[in-house]
Amino acid sequence: MLSVVLDLPAVTRPAVALRVVGAGVPVPVAGGGTVPYANLDYAASAPCLEAVRDALDAALPYYSSVHRGAGYASQVTTDRYERAREIVRAFVGAWHRDAVVFTRNTTDAMNLLAHALPRGTTVVVFESEHHATLLPWGRGSRVVRLPAPDSPTAAVAAAGEALAAAPAGPRLLVVTAASNVTGELWPVAELAAVARAHGARIAVDAAQLVPHRPFDMGALDVDYVAFSGHKLYAPFGAGCLVGRADWLRAAEPYLLGGGATVSVGEHVTWSADPQQRHEAGTPNVLGVVALAAACEALTDWDGLVAEEERLLRRLRTGLAAIPGVRELSLWGDRHPRVGIVSFVVEGRGSRAVATALSEEYGIGVRDGRFCAHPFVRRLVGAGEGGCGDGDGTALRASFGIGTTDEHIDRLLTALRQLSR
Repeated sequence: MLSVVLDLPAVTRPAVALRVVGAGVPVPVAGGGTVPYANLDYAASAPCLEAVRDALDAALPYYSSVHRGAGYASQVTTDRYERAREIVRAFVGAWHRDAVVFTRNTTDAMNLLAHALPRGTTVVVFESEHHATLLPWGRGSRVVRLPAPDSPTAAVAAAGEALAAAPAGPRLLVVTAASNVTGELWPVAELAAVARAHGARIAVDAAQLVPHRPFDMGALDVDYVAFSGHKLYAPFGAGCLVGRADWLRAAEPYLLGGGATVSVGEHVTWSADPQQRHEAGTPNVLGVVALAAACEALTDWDGLVAEEERLLRRLRTGLAAIPGVRELSLWGDRHPRVGIVSFVVEGRGSRAVATALSEEYGIGVRDGRFCAHPFVRRLVGAGEGGCGDGDGTALRASFGIGTTDEHIDRLLTALRQLSR
């Protein structure tokens, strides 16, 4: 590697307060005219940080192939791509020996981990998980699905009982760090401790946590963590799986193709490096650059958390005062959560309300079951066929950097009018 490549100036650290691209973009409303868009759908995909856009602008002139190119642009691009692994590793507090495998998103990362499990692994997972964490297991594994627990203490106890009852062999506990439905924080440290007590590993879906709170694998004693750039203000199609390298090194390559091989002839020799082994083909270089830029930009956690909690109180207090609106919660009103709130409006279908919010008020929220069907059905009181107190769907408002008091107040005003 040329020394000039290694000495490239940093381009990803913001010099000003964090801002998102597209803040205040005008959107049409019924009756004519436009209003500034109130984006309250961050939990699905967060907007792009200006710092991330600037990092891409700096990287694009040198964009080229990675890892085997002799040209200067290839060396610059390779350096940025590999430097991104170290940035991500530091962002989640991983050990230096942990693998950082870049994927498309959290779903892809969890499927990679499922692919790498030793045969006969017992996987313990709660039904309150996002489908990305609920569904990949079972290919040669024994899966134990636990019902959504009634309290954090019950979650730890249930996980311990399930792991204790598992047959001899590898064991993996899979949990979320923050619910994509309710925003509630899960007791990751306590669950990691119970996993250790039963000789198990723990994998954490941190997709909804890392845009809102810091995460430290070493402090929490976590084996694997997965998250997505598109929820972390880097919507360019990259995610990652970070964690222990042994299972990844021993597994067959996730994809078969160039980059994962050492030599190809009558026999194929695959790379022993778990990162190369599972990243066949040309990677999403710019997506990885964007992901790393977002990780570097998110440093003022005290300020971000304080502002988010202030907006969260404003939203939840307002929702509680609207007749016919019910917030969904697993562990009660006082349990800590991130900026994600799901709710139902009595007598109104979720899709109809979401459509009215968009067309009449310029507000973007999510409606449906949020890729967590069993969990949402339980919270709203509906069976698989949509029977019960509702149709098994809800509305979700989620926010972060760039959200204003006016966005929250506009949603509350709209819901008061629609609920009548």
